[in-house]
Amino acid sequence: MRRVPAMTTLTAPPAPFRPAAGPLGSPWPASAVPGPGGDLLVGGVSLREAAERFGTPLYVFDEGEARARARAYRRALPEAEVLYAAKAFLCTAMADLVAEEGLGLDVCSAGELRLAAAAGFPAGRILLHGNAKSPDELRLARRLGVGRIVLDNLAEIPRLAALATPDRPQRVLVRVLPGVAAGHHAAVRTGVDGQKFGFSIASGEAAEAVRRTLAQPALRLVGLHCHLGSQITDPAPYRTAVDRLVELLARIRDEHAVELPELDLGGGHGVRYLPGDPELTPAAFAAATTARLAARCAEHALAVPKLLIEPGRAVAAPAAVALYRVLAVKHTAEGRAFAAVDGGMSDNPRPALYGSAYTVRVLGRAPRLGGGGVVGSGAGPTRPFDVVGCHCEAGDVLARDAPLPADLRPGDLLAVPAAGAYQLAMASGYNLVGRPALVAARDGRARLLVRRETVDDFLARETGR
Repeated sequence: MRRVPAMTTLTAPPAPFRPAAGPLGSPWPASAVPGPGGDLLVGGVSLREAAERFGTPLYVFDEGEARARARAYRRALPEAEVLYAAKAFLCTAMADLVAEEGLGLDVCSAGELRLAAAAGFPAGRILLHGNAKSPDELRLARRLGVGRIVLDNLAEIPRLAALATPDRPQRVLVRVLPGVAAGHHAAVRTGVDGQKFGFSIASGEAAEAVRRTLAQPALRLVGLHCHLGSQITDPAPYRTAVDRLVELLARIRDEHAVELPELDLGGGHGVRYLPGDPELTPAAFAAATTARLAARCAEHALAVPKLLIEPGRAVAAPAAVALYRVLAVKHTAEGRAFAAVDGGMSDNPRPALYGSAYTVRVLGRAPRLGGGGVVGSGAGPTRPFDVVGCHCEAGDVLARDAPLPADLRPGDLLAVPAAGAYQLAMASGYNLVGRPALVAARDGRARLLVRRETVDDFLARETGR
């Protein structure tokens, strides 16, 4: 990856290690290995030393884990086009990694698009999403030469057509709602009717969007797109979506004499947050979808379209570990215990938004073996703690009933795995608490990718005096 300072050794890299995974595996990076004195090494980097050097809260990103996951998708789906979903997490170094691993990039805002362009990401390998793209965003996409744009509402069709020309048409996909409910939470089930994304197949809206798009000579309709939801661990919904999308492809062929060459099934592939959680692997997804797509196309006498997928969480989430310092420990008369840390909902809003669960480990205590082959929370008795943030909100809880040492005290360091997606990407400046720094770990070396946000950064935006 480029545009980062020279790497600095924090600790000698350990021998190659992969945790002895349990039946359903571990949420920690594959490189995680116990270190001296209850430490944990990720990518060969001591998490305790990283916290001392860079401060907390801190996100440590295992570059090898992200690369391995990107490569797993390419191996499982060699004929497909894999696009990393930037909304999970994006910085210039991540854009470099995605480009180097041969993936495309799925962006959904002008900010993500501009960052990708600043990183030198090939515009032809970028796909632009968004349910409410502004005219400026569409103009930017055209100026940069974005490869594909996903149409999400009827207003975008003439708006985009006016920016393109028949001799330089814009490749587009129409986002449809196949009526498939999938995902761990109702708020992220995006493949069903009645929400803000895309066009319903059942209502006929999708057919109308296709008709209007085909009527624009400056637009080249290359395929259909859908996204079913997030944190999906069962491949069955994708098979159902394939059935309904192929039926629509056949109707388009019959009504318009056009066979669309691409089919984008989006992302939403689930990962492990707790030991024993299921995970939708690239191999399982490929086995469930590619054969089904070929079979359904054969039934309708269609050529098999090129498959596109957009994993984000499945690449980034397992690659990062969040580190927090305990600031206070409180035991209530009702018997509850709280560990208040120096981060919270400003760097991880997922528990507050979706009730998401995380595993937590204390660093610096003699290790015990835990579930999924990952080191546990330390020697001695444990008790359940609610790990809470530093913000003035009762809902600022990072983890409930986390088993931590009963003698947990201020100054202890906590590590939370599966922190690479939808945490820094959704981070805010609530209470004017700056967003944490991000450090890459690889081969026993650490380097700062994104510096910590400071009060000076907030003040620099002020213009009212």
